[in-house]
Amino acid sequence: MITMIAAVGENNELGKDNDLLWHLPDDFKRFKQLTTGHHIIMGRKTFESFPKPLPHRTHLVITRNKDYKKDGAVVVHNLEKALEISKEDLQPYIIGGGEIYKLGLSVADKIELTRVHGTFKDADTFFPEFSEKNWQLISKEKHPKDERHKYSFTYETWVRK
Repeated sequence: MITMIAAVGENNELGKDNDLLWHLPDDFKRFKQLTTGHHIIMGRKTFESFPKPLPHRTHLVITRNKDYKKDGAVVVHNLEKALEISKEDLQPYIIGGGEIYKLGLSVADKIELTRVHGTFKDADTFFPEFSEKNWQLISKEKHPKDERHKYSFTYETWVRK
């Protein structure tokens, strides 16, 4: 089962200047819990936004640059190769960025979406639109804003119909 995982604003905002627009510690914990032990598929800019590779995950980095090499990354040049390498993993995760999500939408079976309840006018990267005629919302869990979370947010799990 190929799963895309993302946190997005109310207008599908993902980030700006290769960084998130919010800080939600509980969402980071959920991301870690879901992706640990799995292959995570991402674009080069997403990989380079990490201070170091995330522990206990296989990093598959998609780039057009044929000379790109980084410690902690398995470099590939298309999504198909990333999926081929991760075929032994029962649930590889596509973790972004925007261009990789666009590619992944056609092959994903599931979307783990954190809907951040806010709008972010200066965003420069967006999650692709997807239609409820093709996807079914199977779970929803709301979280209020609090002293650790500036925004309220909702975990949504979508599966392909």
